[in-house]
Amino acid sequence: MTTISNTTSSTSTGVTTDVYNRVAQTMAPATTAANKLNASITKDQTKLSALGQLQSALANFQQIAAGLTGAGLSTTASSSAKNVLTATSTGAAKAGTYALDVKQLAQGQFLTSEEFATGTDGKVGSGAPTTVKIDFGTTGGDKGFVTGAASASVTIDSSNNTPEGIAAAFKAAGVDVSVVKGDNGKYSLSIDGKDGAANSMRISVSGDAALKNLLTYDPTGTQKMKQTTAAQDAILTVDGKQITSASNTIKDTAIGGATLNLVGAGKSDVTIAAGASQIGDNLKSFVAAYNDLNAKMLKLQKGDLKSDTAMNQAISQMSMLLKTGGGTVSVTKLAAAGISQDKDGNMVLDDKKLQAALTTDSSAVASLFTTTDGRGIADLLSAKASALTSSSSVLTRETSLTTNEITNLNTKKASMTKALTAQANALAALYTAQAQTGAGSAFNGTGSGTLFDMLG
Repeated sequence: MTTISNTTSSTSTGVTTDVYNRVAQTMAPATTAANKLNASITKDQTKLSALGQLQSALANFQQIAAGLTGAGLSTTASSSAKNVLTATSTGAAKAGTYALDVKQLAQGQFLTSEEFATGTDGKVGSGAPTTVKIDFGTTGGDKGFVTGAASASVTIDSSNNTPEGIAAAFKAAGVDVSVVKGDNGKYSLSIDGKDGAANSMRISVSGDAALKNLLTYDPTGTQKMKQTTAAQDAILTVDGKQITSASNTIKDTAIGGATLNLVGAGKSDVTIAAGASQIGDNLKSFVAAYNDLNAKMLKLQKGDLKSDTAMNQAISQMSMLLKTGGGTVSVTKLAAAGISQDKDGNMVLDDKKLQAALTTDSSAVASLFTTTDGRGIADLLSAKASALTSSSSVLTRETSLTTNEITNLNTKKASMTKALTAQANALAALYTAQAQTGAGSAFNGTGSGTLFDMLG
């Protein structure tokens, strides 16, 4: 806004200072309500991000812990090029060095729509019942698009034909769609497909013409959306033998008894070492992984997930397992092997005690951490981390509820934006007429950066 020199000069929006001040004063209560709504959205978005961090931390620990169960405790897998891949052993891998060459990573298809503007009501299209069908399959080759066994269907009508509503409908059908709003106020939709060549998409639309013109994508026909990344499998060779995988996490099929996590194209040697001497090194890695998880949980508990149910459940149950041994592991024997817990819940490793215990009976030490029936402390902690991130967990339910709440708040925000814009227009026109400085409104409700863009 330009500098105002007196009460009769005009701002850059074409409204006099007097009118501006009168409208701002009249709409102050509505502005307060809008700010509260924005604060609620920000709070929920912060919580959703923190829940995602908790889930990721638990999953990372579970992956490491699972690799040390069974015979994996006495084996180790290492990569010579961690920018190409990392490797863990589950114990069945044959000792030796394997030459790997990662040709390409698995990736999902990525589609983006053209930019589009919503109506004054924040909606897209007429609201007529519309069915969007997403077929999954492979593309390329002489047969064109070849459908697989799975497909998804999305219904869009007047109840959900906002950009956020369309994205939510796709997500409910298992398809990841995000909304992008540009500086010009227009929107675009991005569809992020699952990894693997067999997850290429063909999207057909029946119903509303605007949605059909926005979302249709046929790899061998009409393409209203633009493909920026094609779906593909990971391709690598192991000692010259080619392996393909829909995922960048490859368990057993590349090297039996080992899990590979591909992170980039290139060459790497994977060395599998086995023997009792590996137990101590692997236990140190296990302790470090647990402490990394505990540090993350403590930070979240004191910060963005303070007093959160899922957060408190995770940190309490993981700590209690370590404190009690889960009823199957002797805490006294763990302490004798150099493993204890400090006041912050971290694992403490006394290397001198550990080495002495390994020298006396390495198999007895190993049995404290993993057994064939899954009753060791590493087994129990791995299982607990898996349960805490399962589809039926409190964490997953909280994530779903928070996501839905953000969607509902954004819908409410769109409605409030429309109402506030209309109110501001009416007041500006009224006060301008009263001041006899000309009729009309400076706010059309459709541009960006308007004087009363109360919701940002």
